[in-house]
Amino acid sequence: MTEIALSRPQRNIVSRLWNDKETRQVIIQILAFAAIFAFFFIIVRNAIFNLEAIGKDLSMNFLSQPSNYDISQSLIEYSSRSTHFRAMMVGIINTLLVAVFGIVLATIIGFLLGVCRLSKNWIVNKLAYVYIEYVRNVPVLLHILLVHGIIVNSLPTPKNAVVVNEVAFLTNRGFFIPSPDFQPLYWVVAALFVISVISSLWFRKYAQKVQDQTGKHYPVFWICFGAIVGIPFIMYFLLGSPIVWEIPELKGFNYKGGLVIRPEFIALWLALSIYTAAFIGEIVRAGISAVDWGQNEAAAALGVTRGRTLNLVVIPQALRIIIPPLTSQYLNLAKNSSLAIAIGYMDIVATIGGISLNQTGREMECMAIVLTLYLIFSLLISSGMNWYNKRIKLVER
Repeated sequence: MTEIALSRPQRNIVSRLWNDKETRQVIIQILAFAAIFAFFFIIVRNAIFNLEAIGKDLSMNFLSQPSNYDISQSLIEYSSRSTHFRAMMVGIINTLLVAVFGIVLATIIGFLLGVCRLSKNWIVNKLAYVYIEYVRNVPVLLHILLVHGIIVNSLPTPKNAVVVNEVAFLTNRGFFIPSPDFQPLYWVVAALFVISVISSLWFRKYAQKVQDQTGKHYPVFWICFGAIVGIPFIMYFLLGSPIVWEIPELKGFNYKGGLVIRPEFIALWLALSIYTAAFIGEIVRAGISAVDWGQNEAAAALGVTRGRTLNLVVIPQALRIIIPPLTSQYLNLAKNSSLAIAIGYMDIVATIGGISLNQTGREMECMAIVLTLYLIFSLLISSGMNWYNKRIKLVER
């Protein structure tokens, strides 16, 4: 039996490499990466062998097959004759729709709750406290089921719909609103809107620069609001209203035409928003409380009002504390949208990870797609929030 031994020079080289701190860290990282890669390689290899043993193979060809099921809410053209890939795209759009609208509403409610928790008004403070403690200590699934039950059981049937200005109709089957049919001249209004947005962003930076240099304050909000909303609105009427609106009409037992916002979407959107807002409220309260009170006193000594102090002094400093935990709440909201299947909202879990999986029997492929999509969503949210966090961080000289 022969033994392979390292010569003395080789042992000295290995010893020097291992004793060097930076080299040792690189070696450990390489070994750890190799171990993780080997672990997943073995799992995937065993899965492939087990699938072959029962006559299955890994293939994405099922995505081109007809889906053979309907989806109640779709922002793109879809029917039961569409492919599973088309169904997956509908699920992705529906998931993004809930995530984006949920993040916006949760942020607004959360910041209001955070400010109310610091209010000197006893009633406002305690109401915000009760809301936060109740909502965040009840599972989000129960909130979803509760809100969905309230909407479905409390809203009237289509024949007794709540009519809003004879153009919108609120029922337990959805909120029916007019749908736009864009005419050729509408591109002028759209182009003007884009120009107004870009101009408003430039003016906001210009106003901030002037304020930093001279202390002069421009009414940025109202000027930008007038540019983004007022100017396109005036041009819209000057061009003769280049949009034709299709009004929903009651035909049979339900409304036809126009756009419909399904109760499942409304319930999921509201439930996720009010649940996540409770956590955001506490994050905002903690961030504002972390700002030294001397900042408020200094602003008051300069004659700055409480509202302006909060907007110009406290919030900008608190954001540096708020943003990192706020990112986690945004990620939680996006991932909690997977509970949509409990009320029949067709997101990616219900479409490609639910019905398509059951019809095709492609468990590994469907779950891999769903996992990858949620990973992409989470990475996009994290990247955006990390960029914003770096943008507002303190610059040390």
